[in-house]
Amino acid sequence: MQLSVRRLATGELDHELIWLSASVLSLGFAAVWLTLGLPWPHCVFHSLTNLPCVTCGMTRCGIQFFHGHFLAALQWNPFVFAVLCAVIGFDAYALATVIARTPRLRIHVFTQRAKTFLRVSVISALALNWIYLLLHWRNF
Repeated sequence: MQLSVRRLATGELDHELIWLSASVLSLGFAAVWLTLGLPWPHCVFHSLTNLPCVTCGMTRCGIQFFHGHFLAALQWNPFVFAVLCAVIGFDAYALATVIARTPRLRIHVFTQRAKTFLRVSVISALALNWIYLLLHWRNF
């Protein structure tokens, strides 16, 4: 894996602007949805098995997170909490680079071994999160 810092090439996708826009629009959509009192999403897996799925507690985690109740958010779904923290960090970086037009950080994964390591890490994190949720399923 290699990190580089460089300016955008002509015609290159501005990933920072794209993902910043996507996350801000998603947050706005979710805020409007919940403010209007529209129904919360229901988990089909939970309805069928009465057990939590990998993302159970995601909505409640997000609500607690954006109300500043970080410990409660972490308890609802640790993986989603970590993703929200990462998105906030990325959004701060993306906003700064888009406004200041500074060079962009790029991560290059060249080897198959590194790609496999990243995949196994994500799958392991999801599996550990699901184990946590299964151990605390009565909260759902």
